[in-house]
Amino acid sequence: MRSIRKLAFYLKPYWQWVLIAPTLMLLEVVMDLMQPKLLATIVDVGIAQLDMAVVWRTTLLMLGLAVLGAGGGIGNGVYASKATQAFGADLRDSLFAKVESLSFANLDRLQTGQLVTRLTNDVTQVQEAVYTLLRIMIRAPLLLVGSLVMALTTAPQLAFLPLGLVPLTLIPVIWVVSRATPLFTSVQERLDALNEIMQENLAGIRVVKAFARGDHERRRFGLGNRALADRTLEAVRTVIVVMPVMMLTINLGVVGVLWFGGNHVVAGTMQLGELMAFVNYLSQILMSILMVSMLVTQLARATASADRIVEVLDAEPTVQDKPGAILEPPADATVVFDNVTFDYDQDGADPALQGISFTARPGETLALLGQTGSGKSTLVHLIPRYYDVTDGRITVGGVDVRDLDSAVLRGMVGAVLQETVLFSGTIRDNIRYGRPDATDAEVERAARMAQAHDFIMSFADGYDTVLGQRGVNVSGGQKQRIAIARALLIEPPILILDDSTSSVDVETENEIQKELQAYGRERTCIMVAQRVSSVLGADQILVLDDGRVVASGNHHQLMETSPVYREIYDSQLGNGEVINA
Repeated sequence: MRSIRKLAFYLKPYWQWVLIAPTLMLLEVVMDLMQPKLLATIVDVGIAQLDMAVVWRTTLLMLGLAVLGAGGGIGNGVYASKATQAFGADLRDSLFAKVESLSFANLDRLQTGQLVTRLTNDVTQVQEAVYTLLRIMIRAPLLLVGSLVMALTTAPQLAFLPLGLVPLTLIPVIWVVSRATPLFTSVQERLDALNEIMQENLAGIRVVKAFARGDHERRRFGLGNRALADRTLEAVRTVIVVMPVMMLTINLGVVGVLWFGGNHVVAGTMQLGELMAFVNYLSQILMSILMVSMLVTQLARATASADRIVEVLDAEPTVQDKPGAILEPPADATVVFDNVTFDYDQDGADPALQGISFTARPGETLALLGQTGSGKSTLVHLIPRYYDVTDGRITVGGVDVRDLDSAVLRGMVGAVLQETVLFSGTIRDNIRYGRPDATDAEVERAARMAQAHDFIMSFADGYDTVLGQRGVNVSGGQKQRIAIARALLIEPPILILDDSTSSVDVETENEIQKELQAYGRERTCIMVAQRVSSVLGADQILVLDDGRVVASGNHHQLMETSPVYREIYDSQLGNGEVINA
């Protein structure tokens, strides 16, 4: 419930609707409470005394009150819907904004499937609970208290029935609350797992088909689906106990009223109309408790979802700006690593990088070479502070990156990351993603440097060609060239290319390298590569192995001094002869 109370903050802007909805429900409840009393008047006065004027007058009054109550109920539904829809929209906005603000380390823990569930299903569960609260929060307690008072004043000799039945009906409600919340938490977790499987399969459907693993993936999905269904059934079995028990209690209560009340009517100590009114009031008492039990059940599920939402909203980015962070970018784009160590787990047990030191200056190209898992991508992720160093420091223009405003720092960096991500939309929109105001001429210039212009113009719509989800209608090499153009367009002082030409043919790669050499004369260029041919012209090459720099120098120096580099060169390019770079 603490989480639900915390999320109630998002209802504050709509407090007028939150107040109007219960007020209108109060009107409906009062009108409902009047009906049994008026019915008793018809029976005991109009019919008993054969006074049709009383019957017609009371009947018209009942109809008028019913219409007025219906208007209150409809108005309550309208304002409750307005408040809860606005509440849900604001909550989703806040969740999405929080996700956007999280650091890479946070996102490593909160997987895509989990975040999708929390932004959609979990918000819906809380939203529906708030709607139910605005509908029942006033109706159920008022109907319970009002009906109890009216019942006791109508037939005090039968007071023992409602006073005995009410505590009895609360027992299954309390039992459900204690059991249902942890079960519904487990349901949402299994929904996370199922969404994760589905997300992986939709993103990797071509790999699944390429390896003919459709049957395996269907079995994997089936297991996750069955686990979700089984846990949901377990939760539902716990909840459905309430309804039959409550209905049994209601029916037993009605039987008890008719038995004891009938004896009073026969004895002449109670009128028939009073007995009918009492039956109605007792039914309303028990039905209001039934509504409370439904509300409690929904709150149990909403509490599980609210806890998961608050977990995201309370998450603190692992990378945060210092108070008074520098808002002006350094004039110099020199990047210096000073004895940098980095550990993903921050426990020092297995650092991904150890004791890294180097300097990358404007107008130079620094290349990182090494086996898969040697720490190349991790190293470049530290420059724009996707992660913070564990030890040592990184400076840009002599300023520690932790002292710079993160938006300013990242505005200095143009990055083409290892995983090429394109967005739904046109090629033009994807290229100018970092500079939405870029002109068509600037977009074309960046595409030409990335050797993307020719293949773009081969499409019927050219730069207005609409890309499918994640760019499925272009090849891997074409994706990479669009991503390179996107980075070049913002003209960053620091350019990071993380294995950005791995899917491009050698001839095209050479053309890109020529363009980058001219483009990078005033910029600091840091390149991650798997192919030696990609780094031959670099001013400085760092050879990484197991998170350490094992050799550094240009191509010619490394061929003479580094067995590791020479081994890589020989394995990729042949006989060990030093070629002109």
